[in-house]
Amino acid sequence: MKKKVKSTSSRSNLVGWLLNGPYLIYSVIFFLIPLVWAAWLSLMDWNLMSKNKKFVGLANFKALFSDEKVKAAFINSYRYLLPIVVLCFLCGLVIALLVSKLPDKIKGFVAVLFFIPYLTSGVATSVVVKYFFNYNSVFNTFLREHFDLNINWLTDKRYAFAIMVGIVVWKMSGYYALFILSGIESIGTDVNEACALDGSKGFHKLIHVTLPMIMPTLTTVLVLATGLAFGIYTEPFLLTGGGPNLSTTSWQLEIYNTSFTRFQSGYGAAMAIANAVQIFVTLRIINFFTDKLNRKFGY
Repeated sequence: MKKKVKSTSSRSNLVGWLLNGPYLIYSVIFFLIPLVWAAWLSLMDWNLMSKNKKFVGLANFKALFSDEKVKAAFINSYRYLLPIVVLCFLCGLVIALLVSKLPDKIKGFVAVLFFIPYLTSGVATSVVVKYFFNYNSVFNTFLREHFDLNINWLTDKRYAFAIMVGIVVWKMSGYYALFILSGIESIGTDVNEACALDGSKGFHKLIHVTLPMIMPTLTTVLVLATGLAFGIYTEPFLLTGGGPNLSTTSWQLEIYNTSFTRFQSGYGAAMAIANAVQIFVTLRIINFFTDKLNRKFGY
């Protein structure tokens, strides 16, 4: 019996390793090896093309503290974080609540319509937005002729940053709404009937019943939106180039420009590692508070 148990156990372990093998190989090739290589590259002064590689130790990391572009990317990460997370959450919640009230026959169709912006190419969206806010566009011509407004949308700090945030929120709200909608749909009919009997409805039901019961889903949305805010690249790259005066730049944009435009690949790798550390610390802080909130509601 013991031999049979051992053979069965070893066979199941072998099957487990075989099933996980492809993912482990994928992780080693596309995550572990690049991470180790990036750590090595961050200690070098190399442009990825020359045969001459110079070991500079921690010099690249020291240079980050005096680099105005790095400081701007660091600060802008949090400037993007707050409005994007809040607006994506609120817009996604409103969309999910509205869709959940629709008849079952059209609910799925309407949910897919809100999901379409997420599938739209960021490049295509940015190009359309750039032409829409161009100085000679129909929109700006209309504002000048009828309201005597001459707004430089993409060269003014306030408006340029708002446009970056607006594009991301428009693109991602429907995606996050699907998460929230699935959470709302998972609430049992018995809970809704109990709320109806107790007279809990509208905003009171939302705050005291709906949101607490979908707290794990909301936590997922919060973490995903946080990661999104730290990964902005396409919009500032195509619309403003990080300007005006670095007000819309991001880590991804500066890493790209440093590594592949100025060919300071070692310094770019150091920037990428600094970015990863910032994301890790920020997510740990967010997880600390969301875990407390989840425990409060019994999750």
